[in-house]
Amino acid sequence: MIQRPPVVSSSLWNSSYKNGRPGMQFLRPQLSSSESYAIGLKFGYEQIYKGGLTLPGRFLCASQKPRGYKPAEGRRIPQNVDFPPVFPKKKKKPYPIPIKEIKQAAREDKKLAQMGIEKPLEPPKNGLLVPDLIPVAYEVFDAWKMLIKGLGQLLHIIPVHGCSECSEVHVGHSVHHIQDCLGSTSAQRHSFHAWVKGSINDILIPVESYHLYDPFGRRIKHETRFDHDRIPAIVELCIQAGVDIPEYPSRRRTKPIRMLGKRVIDRGGYVEEPKPWRSADPSALIDFDTYQACDRFPTPELSELPRIAQETIDAYETVRKGVRTLMKKYSVKACGYCSEVHVGPWGHNAKLCGAFKHQWRDGKHGWQDATVEEVFPPNYVWHVRDPAGPPLSGALKRFYGKAPAVVEVCMQAGAEIPDEYRPMMRLDIVIPGADEAKLIT
Repeated sequence: MIQRPPVVSSSLWNSSYKNGRPGMQFLRPQLSSSESYAIGLKFGYEQIYKGGLTLPGRFLCASQKPRGYKPAEGRRIPQNVDFPPVFPKKKKKPYPIPIKEIKQAAREDKKLAQMGIEKPLEPPKNGLLVPDLIPVAYEVFDAWKMLIKGLGQLLHIIPVHGCSECSEVHVGHSVHHIQDCLGSTSAQRHSFHAWVKGSINDILIPVESYHLYDPFGRRIKHETRFDHDRIPAIVELCIQAGVDIPEYPSRRRTKPIRMLGKRVIDRGGYVEEPKPWRSADPSALIDFDTYQACDRFPTPELSELPRIAQETIDAYETVRKGVRTLMKKYSVKACGYCSEVHVGPWGHNAKLCGAFKHQWRDGKHGWQDATVEEVFPPNYVWHVRDPAGPPLSGALKRFYGKAPAVVEVCMQAGAEIPDEYRPMMRLDIVIPGADEAKLIT
């Protein structure tokens, strides 16, 4: 919470003129003895108006901070940050890599191909695994299963609401009254949301990808799209990074592939994909899927709620950091118009895109490099400081903060909030009353 600095009387500041220039003499302000403060001084220059003349002068600013305040080590955490931008649906997403760098790399590859020089490739671009990232892949896979289990238990206690007309999600016992619905019938409801009971898929947005036995093999065509299973994109990323799942086998090369420009000249031949082996225990597959997660896990005891919430938010951070580490090496593609994601060096050829101007592309996706937010969406929701308090009001919308849905659920269950989310949650901002908000510019 922002602390209001003490009022310093104007009589404590004595201005004087020396050699035709205004000066100021600082006298010690009288602070309250009930609290200990540390005075910080800042000097600057501004124009002082005196008798109709503009004279350069010095000004002195004093700020106070409670003693014992220690900022974060190595970096300064801001008080609040802007919310992430929402890209319009009738426009292509920006490239995560500047287009100049993409064109420069393409020109270099074309120049090497014209000279007959093979393209230099390093793991995993040449089809081989990166040994150092195999433990990271297993850690992400285990944390992903723990994240699903933790949310499946917490959602028995923490209610989640979703709008039936748009993608808005709210975590809390009472829904908010912010008029920002963009659904097809929002005009009839004056932009109020049509709330219904939510599920775990409202917290963890399901992002699926085709499972490929050989990512460098034949590309998926529109006619063969049903021959491949759809699994969570994070699981597919872990499989290609070294995680072995008997139900979803993957080809492990021992010899690297060779490329000349954009053409693969040696991939070790095409290998017939083995038939998927299904175990008799169905829990081996549903452990890393969000399907009916709340029904699979029982309601936890109230005394165990903080521990489960802390383990869940730790698993969320492990997945997010691990996915970022894996995506620095392994290729993941995303459509620049819709939410389709493909894990592999090239995107598939299934004509399933129905986004902006899909007729010009014959339904094909506009593939580009994916970002972590596209593979593991944070799904920001409004932060509720007091779950038992009054619902959020649209008049105070600019004073509220946001947080990823998983962080909001765990926070309301008793987990500690990581420091990196505090600026966006705006925990240091005092929320005024409805009558006071009109006086704030």
